Amino acid sequence: MTRKAWIVAVMVLCFSFPALAQTITVTGTVTDATGEPLIGASVIAKGTSVGAATDFDGNYSLSVDPKATLIVSYVGYDTQEIPVDGRTNINVVLKENSVMLNEVVAIGYGSVKKSDATGAVSAIKPSEVQAGLATSAQDLLVGRSPGVVVTTNGGQPEGGASIQIRGGASLSASNEPLIVIDGVPMDTKGTLGSSNPMSLVNPENIESMTILKDASATAIFGSRASNGVIIITTKKGSSGAPVVNFAANMYINTPRNYVDMMNASEFSSFILNRYGEGSSQANALGNASTDWLSSPEKC
Repeated sequence: MTRKAWIVAVMVLCFSFPALAQTITVTGTVTDATGEPLIGASVIAKGTSVGAATDFDGNYSLSVDPKATLIVSYVGYDTQEIPVDGRTNINVVLKENSVMLNEVVAIGYGSVKKSDATGAVSAIKPSEVQAGLATSAQDLLVGRSPGVVVTTNGGQPEGGASIQIRGGASLSASNEPLIVIDGVPMDTKGTLGSSNPMSLVNPENIESMTILKDASATAIFGSRASNGVIIITTKKGSSGAPVVNFAANMYINTPRNYVDMMNASEFSSFILNRYGEGSSQANALGNASTDWLSSPEKC
């Protein structure tokens, strides 16, 4: 061989050795935070078309450059970029993407994406302060959702209320919405023993209230939902250490003005002039002189 041929052969061998060590086989498992394997998770080498999908046990295997970066992604989870750094076994734990999970809306017949939900839905989550001040669940709806008008029929806690969602739809029939408490539809004309079904729930026990405003709610509850639906979900027990909640309210009442009334001497003079000194009314007068209005603690 000539000298030129030897030089070409040496150069080919020098370039072939790095090519043999250019890729390594990387294996591992993709799981969630609870340790459950994620089936069909995507594992791709960044900047290349080399990739693989996990099997039923969450395992994957692919050949990449020792200095490559793996991109691991799965629907509903945060995408992670992990440098290989010459490792041959890389286990990945993906975290749930709460933003993506919130894009799903649970409805009566399944779940759909929030962008695909055509019905007008309003969600109300009462705070501890609002729930503590409310005497009934209907008080939590006042001024909280547009198009919902609540007119109380009285000041009693068990008293009913007239609730209209987006105005009245009938002149003769009822315009009251359907009330669903923990999945149980309640009669809007009044529950046995109570004139207001919403008074059966303690406001402090309510976790959320969902208002379905338009006619699409009839696809879930039928013709009873033609005036809208109010879905009440109560709080449930949870695992962990016991938690005690305490709520207290304090009120101070101060009258602005007092009624102009007779004092003890003026009242005695009135009785004596009206009935006479020997009358039974005069004999019933005592010697006390108490201002009952300005001294209510003496009552």
